Amino acid sequence: MRADLSARAVDVHELMDDPAADPRTLERTYRRFVLVNAVVSRPGAVYRRDVRPRARTCVVRILDVGSGGGDLCRGLAARLLRDGLVAEITALDADPRAVAWASAQHRRSDGGIVHRCATVADLVRAGEVYDIVLSNHLLHHLDPAELQDMLADTARLAGATGLVVHHDIARSRFAYAAFAAGTWPFARNLLSGSFIRADGLTSIRRSYTPAELAAVAPPGWSVRRGFPSRLELRRERHDGR
Repeated sequence: MRADLSARAVDVHELMDDPAADPRTLERTYRRFVLVNAVVSRPGAVYRRDVRPRARTCVVRILDVGSGGGDLCRGLAARLLRDGLVAEITALDADPRAVAWASAQHRRSDGGIVHRCATVADLVRAGEVYDIVLSNHLLHHLDPAELQDMLADTARLAGATGLVVHHDIARSRFAYAAFAAGTWPFARNLLSGSFIRADGLTSIRRSYTPAELAAVAPPGWSVRRGFPSRLELRRERHDGR
């Protein structure tokens, strides 16, 4: 049976979001994220385009919203260390299971990563401000009201001159078919005992198309397409440096 991709499948939820999800399966999923995201999310490109240029001018404060297993933060920290640059990185997630697991993976080489179990609204109330606010695969988890609240809060956290970049999957038949085919050979070995394959397909069904995301993006935000089947929702202000 073919998946219906004509509209967002907002009533279908990812297995790992279930509070009763098996802890061992959840841990295996966090461990495998780094492999999947290296191919799908291309964190190196995010670093080269958005993080490194800013880190060369000052000690940047970076916030990763919905950080999950923390692989994006660890990857950024490793690249900053390699280039001799310094940043303060906050890995933020509202799920205490993710925060506990990611905190346990912390190494000395990860540099200044701070793991926090909180929401962006909590950080806004605390008066926090960051130079760069990022997220990866977060948008499709949110209902329309939650999305608008999150965008407003991340804009506040970036202040007058900061950058906000939210990356996600673009819903399409190509994305669904490519992920299904690309993960099928590994379903009984590398991805066995994790939620990666099932939740990845669900994520695509829940995701936006570029036109849908542009239609709900507030003024001042821009939507960009990326390869393979990627979306970027971006808010950027320049300080003249």
